[in-house]
Formats: sequence, structure tokens, C-alpha cells
Amino acid sequence: MASSQGGIFISFEGIDGAGKSTQVRLLSDHLAKLGREIVQTREPGGAPGAEDIRRLLVEGEPDRWSPETEILLFTAARRDHLERKIRPALAQGKVVISDRFADSTRVYQGATRGDLRALVDDIHDRVIGVEPDLTLILDMDPNEALSRGLARQSGEDRFEDFGLGFQEKLRAGFLALAKKNPARCVVIDAGRPPEAIAADIAAAVDKRLP
Repeated sequence: MASSQGGIFISFEGIDGAGKSTQVRLLSDHLAKLGREIVQTREPGGAPGAEDIRRLLVEGEPDRWSPETEILLFTAARRDHLERKIRPALAQGKVVISDRFADSTRVYQGATRGDLRALVDDIHDRVIGVEPDLTLILDMDPNEALSRGLARQSGEDRFEDFGLGFQEKLRAGFLALAKKNPARCVVIDAGRPPEAIAADIAAAVDKRLP
């Protein structure tokens, strides 16, 4: 996905409450000091249409959508995000840092809400067709992460409301995904102080910079 001008696409993944937003910000600060131009973004969302879809997905009752419907909504938001923000930024040589991308759909809908991974992968290949250059998976104890996520009281806690068992399945799903994609995925111990986590992330990213 990296452009010829030196753009690079980095995604952060992990269970709810693992500290992705904090680490996105800290990595952006680190890369800005190196003189890189940064675009911070998130999924679902990142573009006007995708943000509209986000509200449909992260608010409301846990059983608001079937897993199949969620896959279609997430993919629609991702396509809008890719067209309007990610590809233009990479073409300009910028570093795109996204809080979640397609791996979340693979794990959340494909692996934990029914045996739908083949459907997720098929739709991704047909409609999205790209992967990040580097994916940082923040790994931590699901119970602690769930407590953090619910404490935020953000109003976007539909997936946290599925409970601890769901978060444990998510963690296992992300670790399995990292094992299958070692060239792209780096697992980071997120159960430590933010500064220590950020140092490991910076080291992993610096190796990949064009």
C-alpha cells in the first residue's frame, strides 16, 4: 500500500479499551518530530459518509444488527474512508495512522459473531483489496480492557456491552491473526505504562519507514 512518494499506511488493532487512541496520538507525535506529515484517522469513520455509518454501528443495543449486516455496513464505511482519505493521503507521501481497519471486521464479525470469516474475506477482496503496510496489535487482559472501555461512558459502547466472554474471543482472534500474518502484524504488550508501549511501537514503525 505504500506509495512511491514514501507514504505508509499503519493500523492499530486490539480489543476495546486497549489504549489504541492514546498510542495513535503518541506515534503521531513521534513521527512528526521526524519530519513526517501525518494523517490520523479511525474506523468505522474517517470520512463524512463513513462517520454517518459509524453512528449506526457503535450506538444502540448489542443485537441491533445481525453479523452479516454489520459486515456490509463496515465495508461500506471502509470503502468511503479508503476513497476519500487513505488513498489521497498516501499518494501525497503522508503517513496514515488508522485506529482500526479491516482486521477488526475479520475478528469482530468474522471470528466471534458466527463463522463468517470467508464472507468477510471475500467482500474485502472484492471491494477493498488493500492491507496496511504495518498493523500494531495492542494486547492486554480482556477484563482490564473492558473495565477501561466501559469507564469511558462514550456512548459508543455497543460492543463492550457484549461482555467479557466476547472480549476474550476478540483477544484470541487478534492473536491468531497476528500469528498468520507475521510480516505485517506486530503484537505489543499493552498492559504497561503508555510511555513503554509507545517506545516499542516507535521502534517497530521506524524499521518500516521508507
